[in-house]
Amino acid sequence: MSLPQNTFRRALAEGKPQFGLWAALADAYVTELLATAGFDWLLIDNEHAPNDVRSTLAQLQAVAAYASHPVVRPVRSDAALIKQLLDIGAQTLLLPMIDTAAQAAEAVAATRYPPQGIRGVGSGLARASRWNRIPDYLTTAAEELCVLVQVESVQGMDNLPAIATVDGVDGVFFGPSDLSASMGLLGRPGDPSVREAICRGIATTRDAGKAAGVLAADPAIAAEYLAAGATFVAVGSDTGLLSRAAADLAASYRKTAASAPPPKGGY
Repeated sequence: MSLPQNTFRRALAEGKPQFGLWAALADAYVTELLATAGFDWLLIDNEHAPNDVRSTLAQLQAVAAYASHPVVRPVRSDAALIKQLLDIGAQTLLLPMIDTAAQAAEAVAATRYPPQGIRGVGSGLARASRWNRIPDYLTTAAEELCVLVQVESVQGMDNLPAIATVDGVDGVFFGPSDLSASMGLLGRPGDPSVREAICRGIATTRDAGKAAGVLAADPAIAAEYLAAGATFVAVGSDTGLLSRAAADLAASYRKTAASAPPPKGGY
């Protein structure tokens, strides 16, 4: 039995654009459906969606047969949470609210076994090692892990040159919503000054030899970030798609009913 290859990490290293979708409905059936849609990656969100370790595990199992790569975001960058997510088989983590190089280094250390890091050793209980059926899992696991740190504050942007050069960080993801709030522009993630800051951040990240990513549901803004050098871009969410499609469908039938002739008789 072989260690699964992290095709997403390889694509980022080769500079191939990777388009993703936020999976926030916290349901394995929905996430499996999304895995058939053709996205390069799916973000299983524990920070702002009602996921836990069990529901995340179910979604990892549901998408394992498909080409879409699962990226998991914990509620915070915490060594204990990271350990649990790695043990259930996550190979790519998006770690939120990273403001300093020291925090980024701590996040990387949480993904490595000693002596390189502090990840707890429990591979005999872990899906990640296929319950120790993958030979040399303990010494090779890090080769297929992808650590993405999320920079989403003014402090993080100020420290970005140092964050991006931390060994073991594979990429930096910019969070427009929190960044805009940190800049005093709450609720305005598409503000020109926010976009300009992110484009500068993308350039800084690429100059450090790392991949840059961002969430951009607006196609025009997504194109702007791609032109600036972003290589992994989330272009929407399952909640947004379902909400918008449901509202559009309901509105179309209300319009049809309003324009229909009144029924004959009294019924």
